Amino acid sequence: MQTRKYEFVEDDVKIIAPGLVARRIRALVAIAATTWAPAVTPGDLGGYVQAIDNLNAQVYGNAWVYGDALVYGNARVSGNARVSGNAQVYGDALVYGNAWVYGDALVYGNARVSGNARVSGNARVSGNAQVYGNAWVYGDALVYGNAQVYGNAQVYGDALVYGNAWVYGDARVSGNAQVYGDALVYGNAWVYGDALVYGNAQVYGNAWVYGDALVYGDARVYGDGLIFWASKVGTENGTLTVYNGKDNTLLVTRGCFSGTVEQFLAASAAKHDERTRREYQLLIEVATSRIEAARAALQAKEAA
Repeated sequence: MQTRKYEFVEDDVKIIAPGLVARRIRALVAIAATTWAPAVTPGDLGGYVQAIDNLNAQVYGNAWVYGDALVYGNARVSGNARVSGNAQVYGDALVYGNAWVYGDALVYGNARVSGNARVSGNARVSGNAQVYGNAWVYGDALVYGNAQVYGNAQVYGDALVYGNAWVYGDARVSGNAQVYGDALVYGNAWVYGDALVYGNAQVYGNAWVYGDALVYGDARVYGDGLIFWASKVGTENGTLTVYNGKDNTLLVTRGCFSGTVEQFLAASAAKHDERTRREYQLLIEVATSRIEAARAALQAKEAA
Protein backbone atom coordinates (compact mmCIF):
# COMPACT_ATOMS: atom_id res chain seq x y z
CA MET A 1 0.00 0.00 0.00
CA GLN A 2 1.32 3.44 -0.92
CA THR A 3 1.02 6.44 1.36
CA ARG A 4 0.60 9.97 0.22
CA LYS A 5 3.68 12.09 0.52
CA TYR A 6 2.01 15.47 1.08
CA GLU A 7 -1.23 17.28 1.67
CA PHE A 8 -2.45 20.70 0.61
CA VAL A 9 -2.53 23.60 3.03
CA GLU A 10 -5.97 24.96 2.27
CA ASP A 11 -5.50 28.51 3.54
CA ASP A 12 -2.17 29.15 1.82
CA VAL A 13 -2.69 29.72 -1.88
CA LYS A 14 -1.05 31.49 -4.80
CA ILE A 15 -3.16 32.99 -7.57
CA ILE A 16 -1.44 32.21 -10.87
CA ALA A 17 -4.16 33.66 -13.10
CA PRO A 18 -7.92 34.11 -12.85
CA GLY A 19 -9.33 30.69 -12.04
CA LEU A 20 -5.85 29.16 -11.70
CA VAL A 21 -4.82 28.57 -8.09
CA ALA A 22 -1.90 26.70 -6.56
CA ARG A 23 -1.82 25.59 -2.94
CA ARG A 24 1.10 25.15 -0.62
CA ILE A 25 1.98 21.57 0.26
CA ARG A 26 2.86 20.05 3.63
CA ALA A 27 4.96 16.92 3.98
CA LEU A 28 3.35 13.83 5.47
CA VAL A 29 6.47 11.69 5.41
CA ALA A 30 10.21 12.12 5.72
CA ILE A 31 12.13 12.71 2.49
CA ALA A 32 15.87 12.15 2.43
CA ALA A 33 18.33 14.94 1.69
CA THR A 34 20.28 15.03 -1.54
CA THR A 35 23.73 16.43 -2.24
CA TRP A 36 22.23 19.87 -2.83
CA ALA A 37 18.85 19.87 -1.09
CA PRO A 38 17.95 19.48 2.61
CA ALA A 39 15.90 16.67 4.07
CA VAL A 40 12.18 17.11 4.57
CA THR A 41 10.48 16.02 7.78
CA PRO A 42 6.77 15.40 8.34
CA GLY A 43 4.99 18.70 8.85
CA ASP A 44 7.48 20.75 6.81
CA LEU A 45 5.89 23.20 4.41
CA GLY A 46 6.81 22.95 0.77
CA GLY A 47 6.18 25.07 -2.29
CA TYR A 48 3.04 25.56 -4.35
CA VAL A 49 1.38 22.95 -6.52
CA GLN A 50 -1.74 23.40 -8.63
CA ALA A 51 -2.96 19.79 -8.76
CA ILE A 52 -2.08 16.42 -7.32
CA ASP A 53 -0.57 15.22 -10.60
CA ASN A 54 2.07 17.96 -10.64
CA LEU A 55 4.16 16.31 -7.97
CA ASN A 56 4.74 12.63 -7.45
CA ALA A 57 2.28 12.14 -4.59
CA GLN A 58 3.27 8.64 -3.58
CA VAL A 59 6.11 7.51 -1.34
CA TYR A 60 8.65 6.53 -3.91
CA GLY A 61 11.46 8.69 -5.03
CA ASN A 62 12.36 11.92 -3.26
CA ALA A 63 10.67 14.51 -5.47
CA TRP A 64 9.85 17.71 -3.59
CA VAL A 65 8.98 21.36 -4.14
CA TYR A 66 10.44 23.82 -1.62
CA GLY A 67 10.02 27.44 -0.58
CA ASP A 68 8.04 29.61 -2.97
CA ALA A 69 8.63 27.37 -5.97
CA LEU A 70 5.59 26.80 -8.16
CA VAL A 71 4.47 23.81 -10.25
CA TYR A 72 1.32 24.03 -12.32
CA GLY A 73 -0.42 23.25 -15.58
CA ASN A 74 0.37 19.73 -16.80
CA ALA A 75 3.92 19.86 -15.48
CA ARG A 76 5.34 16.91 -13.56
CA VAL A 77 8.08 16.73 -10.95
CA SER A 78 9.01 13.15 -10.14
CA GLY A 79 11.74 10.70 -9.24
CA ASN A 80 14.29 12.38 -6.98
CA ALA A 81 13.91 15.79 -8.58
CA ARG A 82 13.77 19.01 -6.55
CA VAL A 83 12.33 22.43 -7.35
CA SER A 84 13.19 25.27 -4.96
CA GLY A 85 13.60 29.02 -4.45
CA ASN A 86 11.26 30.97 -6.72
CA ALA A 87 11.56 28.54 -9.60
CA GLN A 88 8.56 27.64 -11.72
CA VAL A 89 7.79 24.49 -13.70
CA TYR A 90 4.67 24.64 -15.84
CA GLY A 91 3.02 23.85 -19.16
CA ASP A 92 3.78 20.24 -20.09
CA ALA A 93 7.31 20.33 -18.70
CA LEU A 94 8.85 17.34 -16.95
CA VAL A 95 11.52 17.50 -14.25
CA TYR A 96 12.69 14.09 -13.10
CA GLY A 97 15.61 11.87 -12.21
CA ASN A 98 17.92 13.76 -9.85
CA ALA A 99 17.37 17.09 -11.56
CA TRP A 100 17.26 20.37 -9.65
CA VAL A 101 15.50 23.56 -10.75
CA TYR A 102 16.11 26.52 -8.43
CA GLY A 103 16.64 30.23 -8.02
CA ASP A 104 14.29 32.13 -10.34
CA ALA A 105 14.57 29.60 -13.14
CA LEU A 106 11.64 28.70 -15.40
CA VAL A 107 11.06 25.36 -17.12
CA TYR A 108 8.00 25.27 -19.33
CA GLY A 109 6.45 24.23 -22.60
CA ASN A 110 7.39 20.62 -23.38
CA ALA A 111 10.85 21.00 -21.89
CA ARG A 112 12.56 18.11 -20.11
CA VAL A 113 15.13 18.43 -17.33
CA SER A 114 16.44 15.11 -16.08
CA GLY A 115 19.40 13.07 -14.91
CA ASN A 116 21.61 15.16 -12.64
CA ALA A 117 20.96 18.34 -14.60
CA ARG A 118 20.52 21.74 -12.99
CA VAL A 119 18.68 24.86 -14.13
CA SER A 120 19.18 27.93 -11.92
CA GLY A 121 19.47 31.68 -11.66
CA ASN A 122 17.20 33.38 -14.18
CA ALA A 123 17.68 30.68 -16.77
CA ARG A 124 14.81 29.57 -19.01
CA VAL A 125 14.35 26.15 -20.60
CA SER A 126 11.33 25.90 -22.86
CA GLY A 127 9.81 24.59 -26.05
CA ASN A 128 10.93 21.00 -26.67
CA ALA A 129 14.37 21.61 -25.21
CA GLN A 130 16.10 18.95 -23.13
CA VAL A 131 18.71 19.40 -20.42
CA TYR A 132 20.09 16.20 -18.96
CA GLY A 133 23.11 14.27 -17.78
CA ASN A 134 25.22 16.54 -15.57
CA ALA A 135 24.47 19.65 -17.61
CA TRP A 136 23.92 23.02 -15.98
CA VAL A 137 22.00 25.98 -17.42
CA TYR A 138 22.24 29.13 -15.32
CA GLY A 139 22.58 32.89 -15.19
CA ASP A 140 20.23 34.47 -17.75
CA ALA A 141 20.75 31.75 -20.32
CA LEU A 142 17.93 30.57 -22.59
CA VAL A 143 17.61 27.06 -24.03
CA TYR A 144 14.60 26.50 -26.24
CA GLY A 145 13.25 25.08 -29.47
CA ASN A 146 14.51 21.52 -29.95
CA ALA A 147 17.89 22.26 -28.42
CA GLN A 148 19.68 19.74 -26.21
CA VAL A 149 22.27 20.42 -23.51
CA TYR A 150 23.75 17.35 -21.89
CA GLY A 151 26.82 15.56 -20.61
CA ASN A 152 28.83 17.98 -18.48
CA ALA A 153 28.00 20.96 -20.67
CA GLN A 154 27.25 24.39 -19.23
CA VAL A 155 25.25 27.23 -20.75
CA TYR A 156 25.32 30.49 -18.79
CA GLY A 157 25.55 34.25 -18.82
CA ASP A 158 23.17 35.63 -21.46
CA ALA A 159 23.85 32.79 -23.86
CA LEU A 160 21.18 31.39 -26.18
CA VAL A 161 20.99 27.80 -27.42
CA TYR A 162 18.02 27.06 -29.64
CA GLY A 163 16.74 25.56 -32.85
CA ASN A 164 18.12 22.03 -33.22
CA ALA A 165 21.46 22.87 -31.65
CA TRP A 166 23.24 20.46 -29.31
CA VAL A 167 25.78 21.41 -26.66
CA TYR A 168 27.36 18.47 -24.90
CA GLY A 169 30.47 16.82 -23.51
CA ASP A 170 32.40 19.37 -21.46
CA ALA A 171 31.49 22.25 -23.74
CA ARG A 172 30.67 25.77 -22.52
CA VAL A 173 28.49 28.45 -24.09
CA SER A 174 28.48 31.77 -22.24
CA GLY A 175 28.46 35.54 -22.44
CA ASN A 176 26.18 36.75 -25.24
CA ALA A 177 27.02 33.83 -27.47
CA GLN A 178 24.38 32.10 -29.55
CA VAL A 179 24.34 28.53 -30.83
CA TYR A 180 21.43 27.61 -33.06
CA GLY A 181 20.25 25.97 -36.25
CA ASP A 182 21.73 22.46 -36.47
CA ALA A 183 25.00 23.48 -34.86
CA LEU A 184 26.95 21.20 -32.53
CA VAL A 185 29.31 22.37 -29.78
CA TYR A 186 31.00 19.58 -27.87
CA GLY A 187 34.18 18.15 -26.41
CA ASN A 188 36.04 20.84 -24.49
CA ALA A 189 34.93 23.62 -26.81
CA TRP A 190 33.98 27.03 -25.47
CA VAL A 191 31.84 29.57 -27.32
CA TYR A 192 31.54 32.96 -25.62
CA GLY A 193 31.57 36.71 -25.98
CA ASP A 194 29.30 37.77 -28.86
CA ALA A 195 30.15 34.77 -31.00
CA LEU A 196 27.53 33.11 -33.21
CA VAL A 197 27.66 29.43 -34.20
CA TYR A 198 24.85 28.20 -36.41
CA GLY A 199 23.81 26.36 -39.54
CA ASN A 200 25.54 22.96 -39.72
CA ALA A 201 28.64 24.23 -37.97
CA GLN A 202 30.53 22.04 -35.54
CA VAL A 203 32.85 23.40 -32.86
CA TYR A 204 34.59 20.74 -30.82
CA GLY A 205 37.82 19.44 -29.37
CA ASN A 206 39.62 22.23 -27.52
CA ALA A 207 38.39 24.99 -29.79
CA TRP A 208 37.48 28.43 -28.47
CA VAL A 209 35.23 30.74 -30.46
CA TYR A 210 34.67 34.18 -28.98
CA GLY A 211 34.63 37.91 -29.58
CA ASP A 212 32.51 38.80 -32.62
CA ALA A 213 33.30 35.63 -34.50
CA LEU A 214 30.65 34.13 -36.81
CA VAL A 215 30.90 30.41 -37.56
CA TYR A 216 28.29 28.75 -39.71
CA GLY A 217 27.66 26.72 -42.84
CA ASP A 218 29.74 23.51 -42.89
CA ALA A 219 32.35 24.74 -40.43
CA ARG A 220 34.49 22.20 -38.60
CA VAL A 221 36.43 23.99 -35.87
CA TYR A 222 38.02 21.34 -33.70
CA GLY A 223 41.19 22.95 -32.42
CA ASP A 224 41.94 26.38 -31.00
CA GLY A 225 43.98 27.33 -34.08
CA LEU A 226 41.39 26.40 -36.70
CA ILE A 227 39.68 29.76 -36.59
CA PHE A 228 40.91 33.31 -37.09
CA TRP A 229 39.04 36.56 -36.88
CA ALA A 230 39.79 40.26 -36.99
CA SER A 231 37.44 43.00 -35.88
CA LYS A 232 37.01 46.59 -37.08
CA VAL A 233 38.00 45.78 -40.64
CA GLY A 234 36.64 46.83 -43.99
CA THR A 235 34.58 49.88 -44.82
CA GLU A 236 32.00 49.04 -42.10
CA ASN A 237 34.49 48.22 -39.33
CA GLY A 238 33.03 44.73 -39.05
CA THR A 239 34.47 41.32 -38.19
CA LEU A 240 36.17 39.01 -40.68
CA THR A 241 36.10 35.33 -39.63
CA VAL A 242 38.06 32.58 -41.38
CA TYR A 243 37.65 28.99 -40.21
CA ASN A 244 38.14 25.38 -41.10
CA GLY A 245 35.30 23.82 -43.08
CA LYS A 246 34.24 20.36 -44.06
CA ASP A 247 36.95 18.56 -46.05
CA ASN A 248 39.44 21.05 -44.57
CA THR A 249 38.44 23.86 -46.89
CA LEU A 250 38.71 27.41 -45.58
CA LEU A 251 35.48 29.35 -45.19
CA VAL A 252 34.98 33.08 -44.69
CA THR A 253 32.21 35.10 -43.11
CA ARG A 254 32.02 38.87 -43.21
CA GLY A 255 28.71 40.61 -42.67
CA CYS A 256 26.16 38.85 -44.89
CA PHE A 257 28.86 37.11 -46.92
CA SER A 258 29.59 33.42 -46.46
CA GLY A 259 31.76 31.40 -48.82
CA THR A 260 35.24 30.17 -49.64
CA VAL A 261 38.39 32.26 -49.50
CA GLU A 262 38.44 32.48 -53.29
CA GLN A 263 34.83 33.63 -53.44
CA PHE A 264 35.42 36.24 -50.77
CA LEU A 265 38.49 37.70 -52.46
CA ALA A 266 36.65 37.81 -55.80
CA ALA A 267 33.72 39.61 -54.17
CA SER A 268 36.09 42.05 -52.48
CA ALA A 269 37.90 42.76 -55.77
CA ALA A 270 34.59 43.62 -57.41
CA LYS A 271 33.35 45.86 -54.59
CA HIS A 272 36.16 47.51 -52.61
CA ASP A 273 38.81 50.11 -53.21
CA GLU A 274 42.47 49.14 -53.52
CA ARG A 275 43.35 49.72 -49.85
CA THR A 276 40.42 47.67 -48.53
CA ARG A 277 41.10 44.86 -51.03
CA ARG A 278 44.73 44.75 -49.96
CA GLU A 279 43.86 44.69 -46.25
CA TYR A 280 41.53 41.75 -46.78
CA GLN A 281 44.17 39.92 -48.82
CA LEU A 282 46.72 40.35 -46.04
CA LEU A 283 44.26 39.19 -43.37
CA ILE A 284 43.35 36.13 -45.45
CA GLU A 285 47.05 35.31 -45.85
CA VAL A 286 47.59 35.49 -42.09
CA ALA A 287 44.47 33.44 -41.39
CA THR A 288 45.43 30.79 -43.96
CA SER A 289 48.95 30.50 -42.56
CA ARG A 290 47.76 30.08 -38.98
CA ILE A 291 44.94 27.66 -39.72
CA GLU A 292 47.05 25.45 -42.00
CA ALA A 293 49.80 25.32 -39.38
CA ALA A 294 47.31 24.45 -36.64
CA ARG A 295 45.70 21.79 -38.83
CA ALA A 296 49.08 20.20 -39.61
CA ALA A 297 49.95 20.16 -35.90
CA LEU A 298 46.65 18.50 -35.02
CA GLN A 299 47.05 15.90 -37.76
CA ALA A 300 50.58 15.11 -36.59
CA LYS A 301 49.34 14.73 -33.02
CA GLU A 302 46.55 12.39 -34.13
CA ALA A 303 48.99 10.29 -36.16
CA ALA A 304 51.51 9.96 -33.31
